[in-house]
Amino acid sequence: MARPIRGMVQSPTERSRDFKGSAIRLLKRLTPQRGMTAAVILLGVGGIVLGVIGPRILGHATDLLFNGVIGRELPAGLTKEEAIAAARTRGDNAFADLLSGMNVVPGRGVDFGAVGRTLLLALGLYLLAALMVWLQARLLNVVVQRTMVALRSDVEDKLHRLPLSYFDTRQRGEVLSRVTNDVDNVATSLSMTISQLLTSLLTVVAVLAMMLTISPLLTLLAVVTVPLSLYVTREIARRSQRLFVAQWANTGRMTAHIEETYSGFTLVKTFGHRAQAEETFRQRNDDVYHASRGAQFFSGLVGPATTFIGNLSYVAVAVVGGIQVATGQITLGSIQAFIQYVRQFNQPLTQVAGMYNTLQSGIASAERVFDLLDAEEESPDPARAFPTARESGERPGGVRVEFDHVDFAYRPGTPVIEDLSLVAEPGSTVAIVGPTGAGKTTLVNLLMRFYDVDSGRILIDGVDIATVSRESLRSRIGMVLQDTWLFGGTICDNIAYGRPDADEDEVIEAARAAYVDRFVHTLPDGYDTRVSDDGGNISAGEKQLITIARAFLARPQLLILDEATSSVDTRTELLVQHAMVELRRDRTSFIIAHRLSTIRDADQILVMEDGRIVERGSHAELLARHGEYWAMAQA
Repeated sequence: MARPIRGMVQSPTERSRDFKGSAIRLLKRLTPQRGMTAAVILLGVGGIVLGVIGPRILGHATDLLFNGVIGRELPAGLTKEEAIAAARTRGDNAFADLLSGMNVVPGRGVDFGAVGRTLLLALGLYLLAALMVWLQARLLNVVVQRTMVALRSDVEDKLHRLPLSYFDTRQRGEVLSRVTNDVDNVATSLSMTISQLLTSLLTVVAVLAMMLTISPLLTLLAVVTVPLSLYVTREIARRSQRLFVAQWANTGRMTAHIEETYSGFTLVKTFGHRAQAEETFRQRNDDVYHASRGAQFFSGLVGPATTFIGNLSYVAVAVVGGIQVATGQITLGSIQAFIQYVRQFNQPLTQVAGMYNTLQSGIASAERVFDLLDAEEESPDPARAFPTARESGERPGGVRVEFDHVDFAYRPGTPVIEDLSLVAEPGSTVAIVGPTGAGKTTLVNLLMRFYDVDSGRILIDGVDIATVSRESLRSRIGMVLQDTWLFGGTICDNIAYGRPDADEDEVIEAARAAYVDRFVHTLPDGYDTRVSDDGGNISAGEKQLITIARAFLARPQLLILDEATSSVDTRTELLVQHAMVELRRDRTSFIIAHRLSTIRDADQILVMEDGRIVERGSHAELLARHGEYWAMAQA
């Protein structure tokens, strides 16, 4: 069977190809929720503004207390100017400078009523700000989850539009990791980073404005270290970014290995590959560990580095501010509020730096998801459609199938099918035999339009299948594969998958025709017996019979049997062959098989080798020629 080798995975990307572009593209996915996003922003602005006003109010309360304490120590009846002059007269210039910057009334103590009202106002503002932040978080969670629902839907829809070649050249676990791990990581990162970035940006702007109203000089000291923080963050991010990309690429490889190991667990145990599987897992796990450790280590340096740099400005503000209070240039409450603002100013920068690893991890995952969404899809379907089997009815004699000088290659320069022509007359059975890799299954893939031909045509009843939609084409075809697959559910559900609108009597009729009914009654719940996703709780032959019953129920006009009896024993095969005779009645059928007993009664047998038909004829005719078919029969 000529087809691409599964497990061909591209090597992990060394670094993100477009970090900025991927981040912008991710944010654009929030636009359908623009109304709620605007509400989130407005609530964020309101909460931040109220939160930023708080330190000024608390600073005013401090001034009231300090003014009262100092005023109580001064003689009553003096004015502020007289108290300052008296202090200078006795040589206490430092106290005089301090008084000059205060709103003190000599002889008046602390106005506890005013202090209480001020503190209640601050408390009310903080409570209102907390309520707004809570509402913002609730709405943001809704926005993010709705965005992720849309992203998952886009990924699911994309998977159904991808060609079979996409899955043939990638490990299933790698694709699964993008659909699950990466999408979940994007959701986590988005919910965390949007809130942090929005809050941090608004906080920096609001705090900067408040600091400027208090002291431009102190504000300059507070922001002078910001460029240095940004430079350090950028340099560390450059080193950690490629490690996050490698982390999620390695996670995909590890998931692929786990999926393959547990899907084929019986084979792993049978052939004694447990040690090798565990060693491969350890290697994959170590790759994830080293990439994750490196990424987290470098990104973890951002927080301490920016905190240290921010503390330099904090110390400078404390020293210069203390001098300004002592010289009367600023009040004690104002410098208290300013120091709080410095903390509030540095905190968002530190938070953004600290969660930058989450942002990079999310963008790395988003890029992998976008790669899947940007993958080349199947060629667009024409609007023209075949009538479905139920619309056209079961036409006596089946359909006419013609391959007209077909060429095909999975990879350019490596042809699999070359200049192949054949005709299957209506109602006839065509058997295809040949060694592994001869192109038998490829022929079926082309007929189903899982792949499109490179040149030539495939016609059904004179209609080029490339000119009709794939859905309408496949609705006329029934297929039983060598690799059986059952879905999680009951046996009845699995048979009805061939025609979901079938009633129970039709399902049982199909089961009897495929000899499923013979063993179903030995099961505890009969047709309601549940099977696992891979049918692991029933035998391989029984799984094959269920898939044959599924084809019976679908009532196709064209039937394809790809080694459909390879998993059944000789006695069961005899029963299935009788069922096949009935199934093939009034249908054009293609049978791929190695057992001569399966194809002996075919109207036409094609012997393929290296993508070409080397012999064709009936069983008796081919034996009489003493050619390739005769040699196969003798073997």
